[in-house]
Amino acid sequence: MHGYTAHKDDVLKRLRRIEGQVRGLQRLVEEDTYCIDVLTQVGATTKALQSFGLTMLEDHLHSCVADAIAEGGDQAKDKVAEASQAIARMVRS
Repeated sequence: MHGYTAHKDDVLKRLRRIEGQVRGLQRLVEEDTYCIDVLTQVGATTKALQSFGLTMLEDHLHSCVADAIAEGGDQAKDKVAEASQAIARMVRS
């Protein structure tokens, strides 16, 4: 079971909202909207994706990583390393 499984409907709702924001960006460009207005929406969409990513990371830490640590052994080290790599990817993007 994944960390987000218990609230999967909320996760999907949030992703649909982000998808709507991206479609809104497409519409703004199709309608030749002023560049600054498009960039404002790009910023809002970027923040929404970043927030979503942080929520997924938190779910992963509280479930997958915590479970692996409770079990101990190499799997715990692997899960911590995996989470660290995911954090590094998010920070760089």
